[in-house]
Amino acid sequence: MAAAYRIRPAVPGDIERAAALDRTIQNVPHWTVADYLVALAPADGMTGGPRRCFFVAEAVPGVVGFAVGRATVLDAEVLAELESVGVADSLRRVGIGRALCEAVIGWARGQGASEIELEVRSRSGAIGLYKALGFAATGVRAKYYRDPVDDALLMRLALAEERPA
Repeated sequence: MAAAYRIRPAVPGDIERAAALDRTIQNVPHWTVADYLVALAPADGMTGGPRRCFFVAEAVPGVVGFAVGRATVLDAEVLAELESVGVADSLRRVGIGRALCEAVIGWARGQGASEIELEVRSRSGAIGLYKALGFAATGVRAKYYRDPVDDALLMRLALAEERPA
């Protein structure tokens, strides 16, 4: 059964709900409310700091997923990262995570990024999703994660190329 949901940019009223959902999901960075506020804040054009996007998946029970991306300009090149993606346990494997990732990927393209990177626990079930989206492994950070200790798998998607169907 497919879940009825919509992906939309987050608004300030989503912060508490996204943070509460974050605390229920095992393999996300576990950001604070302040971290989510930073993700929602507009980039400061004066400092040249990173730009961020923050999307939520909304369904009948409210916010059921979220994704945050970042784009940073370095030497005239835009570097993009998929920073965090989380979906309520009860609604996994129905397309919400994929739709959230695609929203961030589309945003990164719109920022002028030629590729987008992410890091994920080496034993995460999300690796299959990232591969299906066209991400390829580029490296490992040994023992990067704690509780439990795990390696970080580094992955990259070239945005100039067409991704697999």
